[in-house]
Amino acid sequence: MESIANIKRQYIVDLAAEGKRADGRNFDQYRDIKIIPNYLMKAEGSAYVEIGDTKVIVGVKYDVGTPFPDIPNQGVMTTSAEFAPMASPDFEAGPPGEDAIELARVVDRGIRESNAIDTDKLCIIPGEKVMIVFVDIQILDQDGNLIDACGIAAITALLTAKMRVYDEEGNPTEEFVPLPVNKTPVPCTMAKIGKSILLDPQMDEEMVLDSRITVTTDEGGNVVAMQKGMAGSFKLEEIMEAVAISKREGQKNREKIQKAISESE
Repeated sequence: MESIANIKRQYIVDLAAEGKRADGRNFDQYRDIKIIPNYLMKAEGSAYVEIGDTKVIVGVKYDVGTPFPDIPNQGVMTTSAEFAPMASPDFEAGPPGEDAIELARVVDRGIRESNAIDTDKLCIIPGEKVMIVFVDIQILDQDGNLIDACGIAAITALLTAKMRVYDEEGNPTEEFVPLPVNKTPVPCTMAKIGKSILLDPQMDEEMVLDSRITVTTDEGGNVVAMQKGMAGSFKLEEIMEAVAISKREGQKNREKIQKAISESE
């Protein structure tokens, strides 16, 4: 198995050195992206996303709870990810592993650091009762770049989510309004293989990458979060290249999200 892995790695590295990828894409090109908002009938908001053969579902639910003492007037968002064994031979049943925890953390950070949700509007009674928004990620098929697929699905699900209105005494009414989402942060993940930076790595590329970087931007072109993964390093000029790619391709994906939501209404 080790020799096969080495042969595959050398093949992908040699291709990249020639400016090529095994599937014929350019270095800064995504695979085909499919977005279906409102995919789950029972969730407050949801989305199904495909990037190539990677397939994920995100559902949004909410509950009422007590605010954190240091932010008594703000609601809370929490993100979790589940790697179903059917999605990949590498996934195992049981509690979330390190990869699932990292995935949820990176997706959560992009949304949280952008202030995409107006958490003040999730407050029902200051210091006593707020809404807790749960973003649940389910992996259906893994063929690389789960971060971008889940990030796109998460913000799409939040943008379509509805929340119940509560009266001044904190009692639920029969009225529902859109979740207060003001921004659309989108992550773009790149792999460093040899001296090359490749956007949207598929599974074989992920297996041989030296390092990984995810840059999340908002509609203003602001970098709201950045996460490096794996042991390799990036030079400053490579980071700046990753940022430029993320700003450009993130906007394209943002437009795809907006178009998908508009067509679903």
